[in-house]
Amino acid sequence: MTPRSQKILGAATIGAALLGGGALALRTPDRPVAELRAKYLGPTSRFLKLPSGAEVHYRDEGLPGGRPVLLVHGSNASLHTWEPWVALLRDRYRLVSVDLPGHGLTGPVPSEDYSREGMARFVGELLDALGLPKVTYVGNSMGGRVGITFALAHPERVDRLVLLDPGGAGDLLPEAERPPAALGFRLAKIPVLSRLSEWGVPRSIVEKTLRASFADQSKVGEDMVERYVALLHHPGSRRATRLRFAEPDPNGHLRRLGEVRVPTLVLAGTEDRLVPIAGLRLLAAAIPGAELVEYPGVGHIPMEEIPERSAADLVRFAPPLPP
Repeated sequence: MTPRSQKILGAATIGAALLGGGALALRTPDRPVAELRAKYLGPTSRFLKLPSGAEVHYRDEGLPGGRPVLLVHGSNASLHTWEPWVALLRDRYRLVSVDLPGHGLTGPVPSEDYSREGMARFVGELLDALGLPKVTYVGNSMGGRVGITFALAHPERVDRLVLLDPGGAGDLLPEAERPPAALGFRLAKIPVLSRLSEWGVPRSIVEKTLRASFADQSKVGEDMVERYVALLHHPGSRRATRLRFAEPDPNGHLRRLGEVRVPTLVLAGTEDRLVPIAGLRLLAAAIPGAELVEYPGVGHIPMEEIPERSAADLVRFAPPLPP
């Protein structure tokens, strides 16, 4: 049995144990939308109906005439992940952060398209609605995967591409060298368990997956875990997560890295347990002219773990516009 097969079998064994322990015990109701909005909307939060029929939750803050920077979160996260950067950069940039389809307070979308390409089209719709022909695109994890897809489809709309531990880079490594996915992501790939996840996701699994994203465990507090759990239970978001993990080719963008034609900066935590640093190095090397900055001792979410240092690298790479 190959190491990869052993990992899959291990995930299946965990899933069987969960099922054997009583599937009905996992069943938890959706959180009411009004309750979630009351708790997690910010003073700059806005909702916008896009031509596709999707209602997007976003924040548009900072300098109205500043360099427009689009901030895109990772898998099962939300725009809240960018709050440390927004606090540091709002006096120098126009910062647009967004909840992607099936995430945060955006929730599900009518098309039920949660693929990379679907998310990239969603981003384009939002930029059109906000009258932004061109942005500095900043994406973490899954948001980086969407960013590469968007930059390949619309290079004229991206002046700079900033990727923080972009998702999928581990697939550039030989199969035997790829680390096992975090527990929550492994379970989401098992068809029976992914359907079960629509009933409810145990808080313990959310917390384990979240802790795997940080090298500094002090960054993971109860409020953060509760926010992830609560927003995952936005009506329709658990189904959206299942459909997204069923995407047949989530890392197809990796075959086209050599076609990226916009200036690119890759920010990488060396202690990332979700996307290995070796894969991130290969990704940066495959994008023509890309710059790689490594953060020793940092995990998968640098903008939360080391906000000052990572934000300073954005400022250097994409300077604020002159007044």
